[in-house]
Amino acid sequence: MTAGAPLVEVTGLRQWFRVGGGFFGRQDTVRAVEDVSFAIARGEVLGLVGESGSGKSTLGRAVVRMSVPTAGTIRFEGRDITRLGRRALRPIRPRMQFIFQDPFASLNPRMTVRQIVGAPLAIQRPELDPAARAGRVAEALQTVELSPAHLDRYPHEFSGGQRQRIGIARALIMEPRFLVADEPVSALDVSIQAQILNLLIAVRQKLGLTMLFISHDLAVVGHLCDRVAVMYLGRIVEIAPTRALFRCLRHPYSQALFSAAPVADPTLRRPRILLTGDLPSPLAPPSGCAFRSRCRHALPACATAVPPLREAAPGHAVRCIRDDVALGPPG
Repeated sequence: MTAGAPLVEVTGLRQWFRVGGGFFGRQDTVRAVEDVSFAIARGEVLGLVGESGSGKSTLGRAVVRMSVPTAGTIRFEGRDITRLGRRALRPIRPRMQFIFQDPFASLNPRMTVRQIVGAPLAIQRPELDPAARAGRVAEALQTVELSPAHLDRYPHEFSGGQRQRIGIARALIMEPRFLVADEPVSALDVSIQAQILNLLIAVRQKLGLTMLFISHDLAVVGHLCDRVAVMYLGRIVEIAPTRALFRCLRHPYSQALFSAAPVADPTLRRPRILLTGDLPSPLAPPSGCAFRSRCRHALPACATAVPPLREAAPGHAVRCIRDDVALGPPG
């Protein structure tokens, strides 16, 4: 991780969606992301964890401007890109790329690997001659450890891990500076996950990439990320350097999340914290602290106001009013 101004800076980001409606239908608002702020230094990998429905993928898509935020600010390389139109975003797009969760759904089944990986070049670098474009595509495939012999095959001819490598090659061919990886190994077999993770680590070191790595697998996040942000119902509830977070969890939701992670050593037993109830709906989140309806440490004051994300230790911020709850390590 390098010092200096952050590559990506998000302030007060909000992403709401209107649902329902129709002729006489009622229209509601889904508050998918609510008041999220963070910064990612150049060369840093920030992990984003949370259960399904917490808003992780929506946040990742908003950061690279795949959607227009409802409110807040996104700065990339010091430039405000929050409200830029399609034409103004076009020269910035190559430097911000996205790896999708499903390696099959994200690839066009009617296109060959040559066409899929080369598509960004055809759009962003039309001045390249066919020979130069072919060379860049072959180089991208070699980076993700695929053979040029695969160039004229179609996605259905590959395994899940190979398809994800193709998606990574497509993201890397424009030599981006910032990469959002949205659960890139969750759809793969366990035996293949380690290969893709090692590939991402190697690519990060080779290209000096900055990454937002979205996952629900805490072991993966601990292996890859410099810092970790824990997200619950559209808000970041805790953010800290990876080692500090794994050593001392300061939010009740973080501890419950970590207690559910499997332990590699079968002789060790981690105390399990079971949450009552389901994740509340972003259509009607609870008042005050959104986690209070499932929190074993909740107080009446938790319902009165949304707690701010405050620094509880150097570099370690938490969104909770309780300082007297000893959470300790995850086990």
